[in-house]
Amino acid sequence: MRTPPAASPAPSVPPREHFSAQVRNFWQRISEGRQIDDLWTQFAADARASYGFYGTDVDWDEIKELPRWHRPLHIAKQFFWALLLKLTPARRVLLLGALVMLLLSSIKLQIGSFSLDIKFEFFAAALFLLLLSLELADKVTMKRDLEIAREIQTWLVPSFPPEVPGAEIAFASRPQNSVAGDYYDAFFGTAGAADGGKLTLVIADVAGKSIPAALLMATLQASLRTIAGEGASLADLVLRLNRYACAHSLDGLRFTTAVLAEYEPAARRLSYVNAGHNAPILRRANGDMERLDVGGVPLGIISTAAYETSAKDLHPGDALIFFTDGVVEAFDENGAEFGDARWLAAIRGLPEVTAQESLQYLMTRVDAFVGVTRQADDITCMIFRCKRSA
Repeated sequence: MRTPPAASPAPSVPPREHFSAQVRNFWQRISEGRQIDDLWTQFAADARASYGFYGTDVDWDEIKELPRWHRPLHIAKQFFWALLLKLTPARRVLLLGALVMLLLSSIKLQIGSFSLDIKFEFFAAALFLLLLSLELADKVTMKRDLEIAREIQTWLVPSFPPEVPGAEIAFASRPQNSVAGDYYDAFFGTAGAADGGKLTLVIADVAGKSIPAALLMATLQASLRTIAGEGASLADLVLRLNRYACAHSLDGLRFTTAVLAEYEPAARRLSYVNAGHNAPILRRANGDMERLDVGGVPLGIISTAAYETSAKDLHPGDALIFFTDGVVEAFDENGAEFGDARWLAAIRGLPEVTAQESLQYLMTRVDAFVGVTRQADDITCMIFRCKRSA
């Protein structure tokens, strides 16, 4: 019987190449494939955001009164206290213990022939790692809860715009955190367009950020949908919303700015009321621009406040841009704001395209200005555009 030939051994990988492959795989896993420039840009953005976060607890007026050579030490001290006081008491002790161990590790005593060299670096590093793991666990838990809240919040705003005869709608929102205090909506309250119903348009911004603002946004959405579903007029709608907001605004601390509008598709007529919000911009087909600023104070401040409504006749090619203050207050890495002038210039240059393309055009202008800088407020924009006749 013939003996079958032995299988050829697998080609061996030189140790150096194997080690290089392991290093590459490790770096790929850590960096998620990002380039060094991208990582540095992200780090710089995080560093600026952290500086701003802790810097709010620094008494800069006091610092300015000190001699220049005293300032760095006092700034460092106030930043340290700002960081320390944001930890729980037990974690403050851990941090101070780790710092004391680091200081003791630098001590070396020499008494005659006897020397004492204290080595606490390992224990200090272990305490720092323990503190980091505790803070990271809190952050991951909070992030998971925020993601769940964000998913719930997406149910409160439309995923797709409604079909409106002779018009198009597009919207986009970018929360400063996982959840937002901005709100936008577009819906037919009691009857569809085919039955002569009016389209309700709204954009709102609850004072504050994150979870508290998101909860108030949810109550605003529920109240608005309920009142609009009863067939209330625009004037009655804003009055009832204001009374409800005042009852839940903590004496005016949690107010809401909003623009509420009704659109009649058959007549191409838009009625609106501006409750202390950034005035939407109506860009006519010929390039002229108007601000929709008629209304009153924000919701939730004065329960007996009066609100004035106004109306505009829209024409084919007109575009109406709703937005929150996060758009004009968006800032770049140097702290310069996008500002009202740049926003108006972008709207003035809006090409004759669809509502969705108009939205992309405007948001691209904002993105190009801010770059990767982390923003301090939610950014929301909604475009309502009348189609030109075929």
